[in-house]
Parts: sequence; structure tokens; C-alpha cells
Amino acid sequence: MGWCAIHHRVAGGTALSSWLSANGETTHATAIVVGETGILFVGPSGAGKSSMAFTCLGAAVSRGWNAALVADDRTCLTVHSCRCIASCPEPIRRKLELRGGGIAQLPHISHAVMHLAVAPVPPSAESRLPPDNEIFTCDGVELPLQRLWRDGATDPLTALCALWPDRFLSN
Repeated sequence: MGWCAIHHRVAGGTALSSWLSANGETTHATAIVVGETGILFVGPSGAGKSSMAFTCLGAAVSRGWNAALVADDRTCLTVHSCRCIASCPEPIRRKLELRGGGIAQLPHISHAVMHLAVAPVPPSAESRLPPDNEIFTCDGVELPLQRLWRDGATDPLTALCALWPDRFLSN
């Protein structure tokens, strides 16, 4: 089995945290699909990955778009045909933790191609304008990385639609 190196590379900025996991093993991330776009939420425990993903799923459904959970908390990332594929271990399939509220059962799909990585970050002067051209890599496959404030005031899906219109306007 090859290694899936998962890390952030920043052009002209400060790198976010790094991970290294065997290709096909699980990593700490949440994956969803909105329309035809796979979104991988990355960051440390408590960063807001699950709640931001849940908010995106709800916003997509309210727009009449198809949306589904792939995996929460432990996401299996593999590379196939130069694409990053997310899937979920069976014991936690369909489950998403709503911190402080419990475990929700959600519509899900077994696996999906990931197109964009999102890193929830706390609001701060340093994170006001993130570095340009950040990427998230998995075994050589690069995904654009978008930092989003987890301030509760901004709908993350609306922000992603504004920042990545080519990814979402076709939905």
C-alpha cells in the first residue's frame, strides 16, 4: 500500500497543520457532496469541520440541490485515476456528530471525488485575508484549499459559491 501524504502547501504564507496517513487509511476530516462538487473539511479536532459541513448540507437542500454526507470525523482518502476519492468506514457510515447535540443520521453516498478542501478557522486579523493559491495534497493530487471563518454569521455554502462560482453555479 502506498502512502497518502496529506498536507497544506501555501504559496507565500504560513502553512496549516500537516497529516500523514497510509493511502486508504482514515484521516481526521469530513467529506460531503453538494451537487457534483466534493468538499473535504480539514483541520484539527474541534475546528468546526462537522458543523460547517452540516450547515453546507442544509443550505444545499434549502436551495433544492442534491447533497449528501460521505464521511464525518474519520475519512478514508485514496487516489484513483489522479483523483482524490473520499469514503467512510462502515461503523460510522451515515453518521455526523453535532457537537453538544449528539449523532445525526444523514443521507449519504459511499464515496465521492473531492474537488475542494475547506479549513474552518477562527476569526482573527491574521485570517482576514488568507494566502492566495493554497492547496491541499493527497498523494500528489492537489485540491484548492479555502479557509473559511467559523463565525456562525456567514453561511459557508454561500461563501463557497461566491469564492468558487465555477464549482457551484452549475448546480
